Amino acid sequence: MTTLQLLIVDDHPVFRQGLRDVFDTDPQIRVVGEAKDGEGALLMTQQLQPDVVLMDINLPSMSGLQVTRKIKADSPNTKVVMITGYDEPEHIFHSLRTGASAFCSKDMPPEDLISTVHAVFSGNFVINGKILTEEELNEWIQRRMDRYGRRAADKGTDSHISLSPREMEILELICQGASNKDIAQRLGISYQTVKNHVTAILQKLGVNDRTQAVLYALNHGWFALGNAV
Repeated sequence: MTTLQLLIVDDHPVFRQGLRDVFDTDPQIRVVGEAKDGEGALLMTQQLQPDVVLMDINLPSMSGLQVTRKIKADSPNTKVVMITGYDEPEHIFHSLRTGASAFCSKDMPPEDLISTVHAVFSGNFVINGKILTEEELNEWIQRRMDRYGRRAADKGTDSHISLSPREMEILELICQGASNKDIAQRLGISYQTVKNHVTAILQKLGVNDRTQAVLYALNHGWFALGNAV
């Protein structure tokens, strides 16, 4: 019987313990370590070479997206399962484009989380409980590029001129996968101010949501996805 080696990365010790308790119920999974931040995750991944890393998307100092990109560059055989309390479409898109094999909500049933870890260990991809092959994942990503990015690109290339420097700053952070709460903390402004800026950005770009805004910005080359995350 092959034992799957798992590394847990989350900045909340109580939640980490809860995850460990969940995976301890499965004899085929062994939790080999825990990390509370991105730097620790990178160091432990290098030392332990786990099969799967369960990664919180919101970490102090370095986002889960940044950590995932570095892990996949240095340890390409390690699978990453992204887990978050923010179930926002652009987080799913960025997570998968960055190299994660799965995207899960923190409120999913424990048995589904265990199944997700086994699925990615077997070479599959999982989006909110749905198991996909690599071909199906690529089709999923392409459909969203077709639906959002290209449609927005047809509106022209000069819309960014109307965005203020602050709005461009916020849009770049959105492209990095930051939530409104994260942006407020990083910029030292209120949550409501961020929401107001996001609303203005969507109106000026002529898009309906944050995902469309991200894909619009990427398609116009305002920010490079590889550098952003």
